[in-house]
Amino acid sequence: MSLEEKIIEQVHKLPDYKKAEVLDFVEYLRSKTEEKDWSELSLSSSMRGMEDEKSPYSLADMKETFS
Repeated sequence: MSLEEKIIEQVHKLPDYKKAEVLDFVEYLRSKTEEKDWSELSLSSSMRGMEDEKSPYSLADMKETFS
């Protein structure tokens, strides 16, 4: 018997008010796993939408010259 089947079997034995508590707990656990991932807080994510902004620098500003 799988873990999921064991959980379902145990939930079937509970009274309805306890089943509601189980549902609340499962929804809480799912919400915790669906929270934003740290990878979404990357530099590229924070700069999203800036692609169309005009840069104050030109290519000439980035070239290094040696004398």
